[in-house]
Amino acid sequence: MRVLFRNNLLLSLLLLISLWGAASPSAAESTSLSDTSYRLHLFHTHTGQRLDIVYRRGNTYDPDALAELNEYLRDHRTGTVHEYDPRVFDLLHDLTAALGRPDGEIDVLCGYRTPWSNEYLRMHGHGIARHSLHMQAMAIDIRVPGVRTSKLRDTALALQRGGVGYYASSDFVHVDVGRLRRW
Repeated sequence: MRVLFRNNLLLSLLLLISLWGAASPSAAESTSLSDTSYRLHLFHTHTGQRLDIVYRRGNTYDPDALAELNEYLRDHRTGTVHEYDPRVFDLLHDLTAALGRPDGEIDVLCGYRTPWSNEYLRMHGHGIARHSLHMQAMAIDIRVPGVRTSKLRDTALALQRGGVGYYASSDFVHVDVGRLRRW
């Protein structure tokens, strides 16, 4: 009886180990997950600049690419550069993927704004928030060519990553990585 119990225990342990091994990713799968490239294709409507950049591989952000994105999204009125929250880039990447356009270009209408630019726009009646997240480099105004901005808005809302503002008459969507809200 004792031998039978020991054999059953041994078989159970072997079965458990083999099942656990089948459920965990193989070394090849783990490597491919860590090698996943996060790429953005951007066109800035105010500067006319295009940027095609891999800013992250797996869970590791590329500091040089982030610096290039910060420069690219500078306040186009003053030239001031600010360090962007990288979650904004992840949001853009995930938005294009969710739209079925993982390599699609994103039109950037507004990235970082200095307090001066923000106040200038507010004073000229552009409906700008006094404490806009653009001033913290946590927001971006975009559209995706070939995608209705209403669909872009709905997709951004479904991702639930932060604020989503829909500006139908100006044909763009504001997305940010602040608290969840919509307007």
